[in-house]
Amino acid sequence: MIISALNEYYERLAKDPKVEIPEYGFSQQKIAFEIVISKDGKRCEIADARIQSGKNMRPRLVVVPGGAKPPGAGINPCFLWDNSAYMLGYKPEDSNEKRTAESFEAFKDKHLQLEDEIKDTHFSLVCKFLTKYKFSKKIQSAIDDVGSGFGLFRIEGARQHVHQRPKVRTWWQNQIGQSPDKVEMGQCLATGKNKTPLARIHEPKIKGVAGAQSAGAAIVSFNFDSAESYGKEQGSNAPVSQLAAFQYSSALNHLLNSGQRLRIGDATTVFWADKPSPFEDWLGNIIDTNNAEDESTKKKLNSILQTIAKGGFPTELGQSTTGFNVLGLSPNAARISIRFWMRSTLGQLVENLGRHFRDLEIVHTEHDNPFPALWQLLSETARESKDISPQLSGDLMRSVLRGDQYPQTFLSAVLRRIKADREIYHRRAAIVKAFLNRNFRIHQPNRKEISVALDTERPEAAYHLGRLFAQLEKAQEDAFTNEQGKVTINKTIKDNFFGAASASPLSVFPRIVRMSQHHLGKLEKKSRVYHEKRIGALYSMFDKYPAHLNLHDQGLFAIGYYHQRQDIFTTKKNKVEES
Repeated sequence: MIISALNEYYERLAKDPKVEIPEYGFSQQKIAFEIVISKDGKRCEIADARIQSGKNMRPRLVVVPGGAKPPGAGINPCFLWDNSAYMLGYKPEDSNEKRTAESFEAFKDKHLQLEDEIKDTHFSLVCKFLTKYKFSKKIQSAIDDVGSGFGLFRIEGARQHVHQRPKVRTWWQNQIGQSPDKVEMGQCLATGKNKTPLARIHEPKIKGVAGAQSAGAAIVSFNFDSAESYGKEQGSNAPVSQLAAFQYSSALNHLLNSGQRLRIGDATTVFWADKPSPFEDWLGNIIDTNNAEDESTKKKLNSILQTIAKGGFPTELGQSTTGFNVLGLSPNAARISIRFWMRSTLGQLVENLGRHFRDLEIVHTEHDNPFPALWQLLSETARESKDISPQLSGDLMRSVLRGDQYPQTFLSAVLRRIKADREIYHRRAAIVKAFLNRNFRIHQPNRKEISVALDTERPEAAYHLGRLFAQLEKAQEDAFTNEQGKVTINKTIKDNFFGAASASPLSVFPRIVRMSQHHLGKLEKKSRVYHEKRIGALYSMFDKYPAHLNLHDQGLFAIGYYHQRQDIFTTKKNKVEES
C-alpha cells in the first residue's frame, strides 16, 4: 500500500513541468562544481556550481545519468559526473594518491571506449580533454575552494551540460535495463504488472531520514537468511519491479528533500496528496505552529488554525475529498522502520486536527500559544529533548492524525514532570485535559468532560482536592506577602507537598490544612474571612480525603489546581481593572 501510493505520487510528479524529478535510470546528485572545457578540448576552467543558502553555499541538485555508488564498490566511475578524484585525479587532503590516480584512469578509459558509440561532438571534446588533461595548481585551488561534492562537464559557451545532450541521453536510455546479470521476471506487487524485471535491491537508497545512515538506507531489504523463505533471495521475497522500486524510492527522496516533511522526535514524517493541493504546503505549519517565519504567513496560519479548531474546513486548503497520505519513518541500522502510515482525506484529517486543538483548549494567559506544536507537547514529557521516548513521538503523531486515544505514556510522562518540577502551566494542563477528555469520550461517553475553565460542579473529589490545594497555597502566599506585593518565602506548599498530595491526599492534606490555620492567622480580618469562605466551600465538595489517587485522578487533581489558580488571578486582575 505504501509503495503503491509513493509510486502513484512519482507518476504525478513526473507529469508536473514545475517539478524536477529523475526518470528511470537517472538520479539527483549534489553538484558542487562544473568542468568547463574549451571549444578545442585542450583547456578547462573550474566553475563553482553551488547556490547560496543563507550565509552558506550548498551543492545544487541536478539530475544525472545513473545512481549513487554503493559503499565498497571499488573503483567504479560514473558516466559524465563524479567526484574530483575520478574527474580530475585530485581530491583535497588525499590519503591515497595512488588510488586517486587509478580512479582518474578508470574514468578516462570508460569514456574513451564509448566515444565511437555515442558519436556526439561535445562528448568527443570531453574525451579529448581527458586525454590531454594535466593537473595544475589552478585546478587544485579551485577544487579546494569548492570542497567536497560532485562535478559535471560543460563545453564553453553551451547552456546544457554534456550529459543533457540529446544524443548522449538517447544512448544512455538505451542502456537502461541492460545488465550482464540474470534478471528475474515476475509480477510486481506494487503495480500488478506481469512479466516485469524484478528489483534484486531497491534503489536509489533513501536519504534524509534523521538518524539513518548518511549513505542511504532501505525500506525493503533482506540481508540475512532468517528473513528469506522458499529459496528466494533478497528482493525476490517481496517482488517489486525495477521501475516501481526506482519510482517509489525517488518519490520518497523527493519528499525528504522538500518542505513536505517534519521531524517529530526520532520520526521523520512526510506527507502528500493524491493530486496537487495547498494542504501539502500548509500541513507542516499546522502541526508545527511555530514554523511560520514572516508575519503574513503567521496571520494566515492563525486564521486557518482558528477555523480548524472551530470544526470548519478552510477553503484555502483545497477540496475536502482529496486523498491524503502521511508516512512516519524512523532509523533502524541499515534500514528504515515505518513508524506509522495513514491514508485518509483532507476533510477527515482536518476534522481530527480540529478535535485535537479543541481537546487542548484550556484557560490561559494572552502570552500562551493556544495551538502548541507537537514537538512542544512532547518536550513536556522529558527533562531534555534527547530523553523523549521515540515510541511516544510516533504514537502521539498517529493519535492526533487518526483521532485515536492519546498514548497512556503521554499522561504519565507529563504528570511525572509536573511532580518533579512542581510546576503546572498552560501546555502541561492542556495535555492533561486533552488526554482525559479523549479517554472519557472513547471509554466513558456518559462521563462529563473537563471544561475549558473552572467548573465548580464537577463530581470528582480529586478535581476539588486540586482546587483546595491551590486555595491553601494562595492563603500561604498572601500571609507572606510584603507591602510591595512580593512573596517573601522561598518555597510554598506546592514546592514541598504537590507530588505527595496529588498521589496520597490522606497522608498530606491534614498536615497542610493545620499549617493553613497559622497562615490565616497572619492575615488581616478581611483577607482572612475571604480565604476561610473559599476554603470552607471546597470542603463541602468531598466526604473524606482519599488514601490514594490513580493516574487519571492525579490528572484531575492537576487540572483542578490549574483551574483554581487561573480563576484566582483572573479574579484579582478583574478587580484591579475595575478599581
